[in-house]
Amino acid sequence: MLLFRVPSVTQVSFPPGQTHGNSVNQTEGKVTLSEEASLTMNCTYSTSGYPVLFWYVQYLGNGPQLLLKASGDKEKGSNKGFEATLDSSSKSFHLKKGSLHVSDSAVYYCVMSDTVTGTVGGAERKL
Repeated sequence: MLLFRVPSVTQVSFPPGQTHGNSVNQTEGKVTLSEEASLTMNCTYSTSGYPVLFWYVQYLGNGPQLLLKASGDKEKGSNKGFEATLDSSSKSFHLKKGSLHVSDSAVYYCVMSDTVTGTVGGAERKL
């Protein structure tokens, strides 16, 4: 049996004045599956900007590691047999794997960051 977990706190949101009402929601909690089973972990988001979505994985005894990233609509990220496609129409970035292995047992986090839409604090550089 394989154990897959997403954090028990699956929704992260901040006051609208600070983050423009952005949030990420993972619907699964603890999931137990057999080896070679397929997996889908749902991740939906809400944003007023242009998001960059990430999946992080945390194996037992280690810190979180970047698994996948996507920043454009219909962009697909893939790594270690996992894949996720950023879909702006459904506002989703679902993590999928067709055949699981014992080594995939971990905690998985879906994370969102806005892209920079303007110059912030001297970030612009003119040549």
